[in-house]
Amino acid sequence: MAGRLYLVPTPIGNLDDITNRARTILETVDVIACEDTRHSGRLLTQLGISKPLIAYHEFNERDRATALTERIAEGQSIAVITDAGSPGISDPAYRIVRAAIDAGLEIVPLPGPCAIIPALTASGLPTDRFFFEGFLSHKSAARQRRLQELAMLPHTLVFYESPHRIVKTLNDALTVLGDRQACVAREITKLHEEFARGPLSDLTEAFGRRAKTRGEIVLVIAGANPDSDRL
Repeated sequence: MAGRLYLVPTPIGNLDDITNRARTILETVDVIACEDTRHSGRLLTQLGISKPLIAYHEFNERDRATALTERIAEGQSIAVITDAGSPGISDPAYRIVRAAIDAGLEIVPLPGPCAIIPALTASGLPTDRFFFEGFLSHKSAARQRRLQELAMLPHTLVFYESPHRIVKTLNDALTVLGDRQACVAREITKLHEEFARGPLSDLTEAFGRRAKTRGEIVLVIAGANPDSDRL
């Protein structure tokens, strides 16, 4: 019988966010495919789990997806994890999922940690409809073009951003979208968790004054017509 492909979320900061089901799956699969074997090895050691690891990242994803799918077809069960959060959300997993579907194999996605949802729900902005863009371009011109394409969406806009680009992105968002309400969610679930809320102009000024911004960031921005009665 063929094995299964498990998509297993891992904590984005606080180790207590690992679910009992995720632990059980990681303890029972034959192989764990991960972005960084050293990073995931430390995580598994903290969890008291010892399993063979195989690197599965954006640079080898195409070839490894084929090889791993063949192993599943031969009867092995494989878990895919990323460095943090849910596989496939701005992280590798799409190709192996597609390959497993094409091969008629069973895929089991587990719910669990993902930075998007806590950032959105704590932002104070409408949560009934949102648009997740992932990372914007690192180039300002391309970033502004994409923001212009999103400008008329009524959905709350959600982005991932790096700490060294957050000020530039805030400034571009202010330029293109106007002074909308926004939230910079930083270091979610970690010791220095922060939710900075306010108009884009205030956030741009506040983060521009900081000597250095650290940590993983989710930027949440109000959609078009944010004062409409949506809830």
